[in-house]
Amino acid sequence: MELTKYKKEDSQIICSWIKDERSLYQWSANRIGKFPLTANDLNEEYEPRMKDSRFIPLNAVDDNGNLVGHLYIRYPDENDDRIVRFGFVIVEPALRGCGNGKKLLQLAIDYAKNTLHASKITLGVFSNNDNASYCYKSVGFKPVGKAEIYKMPIGDWECIEMELVIVS
Repeated sequence: MELTKYKKEDSQIICSWIKDERSLYQWSANRIGKFPLTANDLNEEYEPRMKDSRFIPLNAVDDNGNLVGHLYIRYPDENDDRIVRFGFVIVEPALRGCGNGKKLLQLAIDYAKNTLHASKITLGVFSNNDNASYCYKSVGFKPVGKAEIYKMPIGDWECIEMELVIVS
């Protein structure tokens, strides 16, 4: 598996991985509140942000060049290049549960450390997403601070803030 740059045409495949409304909200935290999700919806979300070098959407491809995962990295504070945030982390559904999410995260952590020279990575995970939480913990993320409640169209969800301090 390796990381590649996101291309607009990748959105069709990524959006096909979102099978239901619950998955959409677990993945996007209601940033894209439309189900079913279309390729155009994702591109509309990304397009204005991609004009800024502080938003980096990436894909994971397998040895045959097939798209198997996706996430973005962004700088949450315009005045601090040491902290980055992961978002929209997803792995193709048929490939979940066998280490591919962990591989995707390890590649993204290496990218954040070696290319972006970050010293800390943050992310949020909903408490109703045990598999994602387990995956994040398996690569070293730890819960921090107080959980925040997000009002989703299908209920109120607790979001747990997590971070990984990168040791040089």
